[in-house]
Amino acid sequence: MTSQICVDAGILLKLVLQEPDSHLAEAVWQSWVSDGVQPIAPQLFPFEVTAVLRKLTHREIIEAELAGKALKTALAFDVSLQTFEGIHERAWQLATEFGRPTAYDTHYLALAEHLECAFWTADQKLFNVVSQKLDWVHWLGNFKHD
Repeated sequence: MTSQICVDAGILLKLVLQEPDSHLAEAVWQSWVSDGVQPIAPQLFPFEVTAVLRKLTHREIIEAELAGKALKTALAFDVSLQTFEGIHERAWQLATEFGRPTAYDTHYLALAEHLECAFWTADQKLFNVVSQKLDWVHWLGNFKHD
């Protein structure tokens, strides 16, 4: 059976845009490929990637042409979209437990928890809030590579 790792949109965006820690995203992704790990995400993942790229374009942080290419590249990555019955309710519970203003991020937590796999995030604030209780949550900034 292939091992799985839940990955957030922030890591994938670092793979298709030049951002701080893009080199770490590339290294961690390559380590997963080398180890035969299947990246997974909740079904909101492509919507979140699209929304972030649109926001960056609207705010004129990146040009529309670059965003369009980044979107096409991002959606081509092999990320298995998964869900389970009750994911929204569990995401709500986790958002409440950790005082999160929205439940987007907690859908990733709910999926990783349900599948008993690690969750990797590029969101240091999220990591800081949950890492004391959820030792299976990892922040990209802590990734050590050769």
